[in-house]
Amino acid sequence: MIPISDENPTRITPIVNYAIIIACFGIFIWQILGGYSHFLFTLYNFGVIPRRILMGEGFYTLVTNTFLHGGWSHLLGNMLFLWIFGDNIEDNIVCRSNVKFIGQLSYLAFYLFCGVAASAFWMLTDLSSPYPAVGASGAIAGVLGAYFIFYPTRQIRTLVGIGYFFRIIRVRAYTMIGVWFVYQFLMALSPFDTGVAFWAHVGGFIMGILLAMFMRRRPRRIQTYYSSDLEEIRYL
Repeated sequence: MIPISDENPTRITPIVNYAIIIACFGIFIWQILGGYSHFLFTLYNFGVIPRRILMGEGFYTLVTNTFLHGGWSHLLGNMLFLWIFGDNIEDNIVCRSNVKFIGQLSYLAFYLFCGVAASAFWMLTDLSSPYPAVGASGAIAGVLGAYFIFYPTRQIRTLVGIGYFFRIIRVRAYTMIGVWFVYQFLMALSPFDTGVAFWAHVGGFIMGILLAMFMRRRPRRIQTYYSSDLEEIRYL
């Protein structure tokens, strides 16, 4: 199941979400422009390496690794999910703040915190690893966790394939994200080494859910929602 878009309009321009996407593309281009040796340099100096962290070094990599990627497919897949789901989470967080700028900073903090939590969770499963882990998927998993809490019944246009046949269907967010999480969890339990840090996805998702549940306890400012035949003002 590959999400194509969601039926969930925003009330603000998600500037921070756009900035994160642009930063990830820009940094990846910087990674690959210097050749293979430079690419490896970026992975081993800015990717998170458990053994290095345990030695008390490179704590900054818990953040920098979320802006690095290992290839174009890795980057494009992550950015697709962030593009579809991140704007609504930024919108939600901003609408809970009395000052737009503070809300935007809060979304950035939420994103980075989920990324750090995801990296830390993955590290606990392989503390002696000398190899780097990179990618925004842990932070984006946190975004999915928050979407699961805030917008469980929103429709997601999803590409599904059966054999050689593909079609686009509309499914509820809790179905699409739920299937995604079950897959991540089962793959994390798999004894086979796939080269993907699935435990980071699990950890980021759980952190996103916890943060969203905490934020949901705070009422939003009055928001305006539009439908085809009426305008309503609600407290959420």
